[in-house]
Amino acid sequence: MNNISAIFAGQGSQYAGMGLKLRNYPSGKETFKEANDALGMDIESLCCYGTDNELADTEITQPAIVTCSISAFRILMRSEVSIPEFASVSVSATAGLSVGEYSALVACEALSFADALRLVKQRGRLMAEAGRINPGIMMAVIGLDAEKVRLVCQEASSHGIVQPANYNCPGQIVISGEKQAVQIASGLAQKAGAKRCLPLDVSGAFHSPLMRPAEAGLRLALSEVAFSKPKIPFVANATGDYIHDPNDIREKLALQLTHSIQWEPSILKMVDDGINTFVEFGPGKVLSGLVRRIYKETKIFNSEDWLKDN
Repeated sequence: MNNISAIFAGQGSQYAGMGLKLRNYPSGKETFKEANDALGMDIESLCCYGTDNELADTEITQPAIVTCSISAFRILMRSEVSIPEFASVSVSATAGLSVGEYSALVACEALSFADALRLVKQRGRLMAEAGRINPGIMMAVIGLDAEKVRLVCQEASSHGIVQPANYNCPGQIVISGEKQAVQIASGLAQKAGAKRCLPLDVSGAFHSPLMRPAEAGLRLALSEVAFSKPKIPFVANATGDYIHDPNDIREKLALQLTHSIQWEPSILKMVDDGINTFVEFGPGKVLSGLVRRIYKETKIFNSEDWLKDN
């Protein structure tokens, strides 16, 4: 028996044309229409025909990814696509990477799709604004364990703000903060044995204290939206554990902007609870690669592999 977790893509997974296959299914068409209506803009055209530059705008990226993710989830859950790997799909847990948390909350019925879209559009705008107010950068540290990354950030913090931002998988941790401090931490990481340190193409130092202005704005937006207790167990980025209380969900979504993303602990938590299969929803296959590196024995599938061109 497959105990399945639905996991949802985060920012950076987007690509030009990512919505085209989704429009071939009734749920895809329905989801795009809902998204256009909720946002008051043609997000469908951006998902299907937007350029890489257009999709790189954080205020566009985030609702576009959520739209494509929920479209794929609905197509699969409503059996509009034939999946030889499963006789049926029953989801036992859900999680998402960064903005993917909002897709996960829609999937577990803790948040409406329309509210999720409006929140992530505002979230994207707030994060971009915070990046202009408090400029910073992000860097992926490859080939160094979590404790060593934490220590190099601690040492470099005498030069400015820098901290681990994403515990993605063993040997891949993203750091975030002020440019000089991140660059010094990168040099220290390489001296400590890191294979590579790769700068990320982002508009700010996400998941660091430099996002504090965005956190304040997001708290206000979250307070105006109705949340429910998840109908499917939901694992939060900020803690790497299940949360159930709607007020706790709000709090962890706000904290996520300035705190580290606990993706590896989130996956291991679900594995420990008997999840043996993960299905990634949304553009790209970033999460599939991370899950394989976190726990090699698990099964991982990507929703895009089942979608047809016509």
